[in-house]
Parts: sequence; structure tokens; C-alpha cells
Amino acid sequence: MLTDDGFLVVDAVHNGEDVLKVYKEKFPDIDLVTLDITMPKLDGISTLEKLLAFDKDAHVVMVTANDNTSVVRKAIALGAKNFIVKPLKPETVLSRIKSSVRK
Repeated sequence: MLTDDGFLVVDAVHNGEDVLKVYKEKFPDIDLVTLDITMPKLDGISTLEKLLAFDKDAHVVMVTANDNTSVVRKAIALGAKNFIVKPLKPETVLSRIKSSVRK
């Protein structure tokens, strides 16, 4: 979906520790990170905190299967630029990504 709309997807990883590793390796050439709230090894909120501690200007969009407002509010308060609730709808994903990407 993202590549079809012209985005270059740098990597796809499946846990918070790998997100941090890839981000640091490719920094500063990443414009946006999507983080699932629920991930193995390091959850999305913890990963967001560590990512922003490394790069306070990181652009992060959180993804969640549960629209639990307290978790979404916490992520936004910490510095996430936006959130997407599953199931993923292409028009919502693209809209939220486009409005959140680092310019």
C-alpha cells in the first residue's frame, strides 16, 4: 500500500528492539516510523519513549488493534504524531501517514 503510493519502505521489523536497532543504523535517513502498540520484546509505548530519547524529532505513527483512548493519549502525549486503528483501511493509513511524515 505504501510503496504503491510512492513511499520507500526502508525496513519491516517485528519487535521493538529491532525497531530501535534499524532506526539507529539508518538515522537520519528515516522520515517516519510506524509502531504497533503490541510487539514482542519491547512494546510500542516503550519503543516510542526510547526512540524519542534517541531522536526527539522522530516522526512516529502508532498502530493499534484497540482504540483504547488512554493508550492513544499516552502515545500522543509522549510525542507520537498520529495513530491508526486496525483493521487497516488504505485511505486512513495513507491519510495519517501523509499528515505525519517528516518534511
